[in-house]
Amino acid sequence: MTTRRQFLAALAATSAASAWAQAPGSGKPIRLVVPFPAGGATDAFARAISQKLGERLGTAVIVDNKPGAGGSIGSDAAAKAAPDGDTLLLATSSTHSIGPSFANARLPYDAAKDFTPIVHLGNSPNIVLVPNSSPAKTMKEWVDYARKNPGKLNYGSSGNGTIVHISTEYLLSMAGLSLVHIPYRGTGLSIPDLASGKLDLLVDSLTSGLPHVRSGRLRGLAITSLQRSPLVPELPPVADTIPGYEAITWFGLYGPKNLPGPVVTKINAAVNQVLKDKEVMDAFARLGIEPAGGTPQQFASMVEADRAKWKKIIDERKITNE
Repeated sequence: MTTRRQFLAALAATSAASAWAQAPGSGKPIRLVVPFPAGGATDAFARAISQKLGERLGTAVIVDNKPGAGGSIGSDAAAKAAPDGDTLLLATSSTHSIGPSFANARLPYDAAKDFTPIVHLGNSPNIVLVPNSSPAKTMKEWVDYARKNPGKLNYGSSGNGTIVHISTEYLLSMAGLSLVHIPYRGTGLSIPDLASGKLDLLVDSLTSGLPHVRSGRLRGLAITSLQRSPLVPELPPVADTIPGYEAITWFGLYGPKNLPGPVVTKINAAVNQVLKDKEVMDAFARLGIEPAGGTPQQFASMVEADRAKWKKIIDERKITNE
């Protein structure tokens, strides 16, 4: 009896997937869950692709902001949705790499098992910022300066357990440095203290940090991707000074678990086309994001490796999210 029910369920899922794949323009909109507030970088990212993706799929893609608990509320809502392609999740490093890596993580979902990976959307490197009064003009000069002043310098973050916090601890670990951590409720609140010299260092997102460099308010030393970025070609990577250092925020598209293969394939193909659209590429550049793309398998492998990397750092540095 169980085998027969399983067979019928599989048949129904296959039939639904086939129908969806053949007629995605049936008029029913797709809900794109963004687990962060409206107006933020992830929300802006979602809105940069939603219209073009809807055009490719022949239906409306509606952004649905469900913020709270570090992105876990919206992620959980997407995980529990029906696996029919009508609900998708715009996930980030925070929801699927970093959040699940804390020993005390009490997430209502399993990041590795409760979702179907669809496509890697893009990456955003961070930027290393110092006050204009800093004696360091380059990343190498800053590392030398910090080594000569152990325990005397500090750095800001957007809060305990955030990617800004962990990325900086990773940098300090690889460089063998010791700095005092001063958490804020968002990096925006730390900028005045950094500009005035009360803070010595901030590893901020390119989206929010670069404008302060462009305006002359802060000094940018390096970016955290392994290679120079076309978004800021004038800045070298931290890896030129600290070999192997990389800390990026990734964005990706998931569906609920058991999302049928034909649905995954169709959405993946549409997204890969959208990522080559000039309007989308220009919007990404303004947000400090480099388009990615690729297969679901490549996306899944990337996230698995990224999660293992951050878990190792969190455990070794005894980082908490409290």
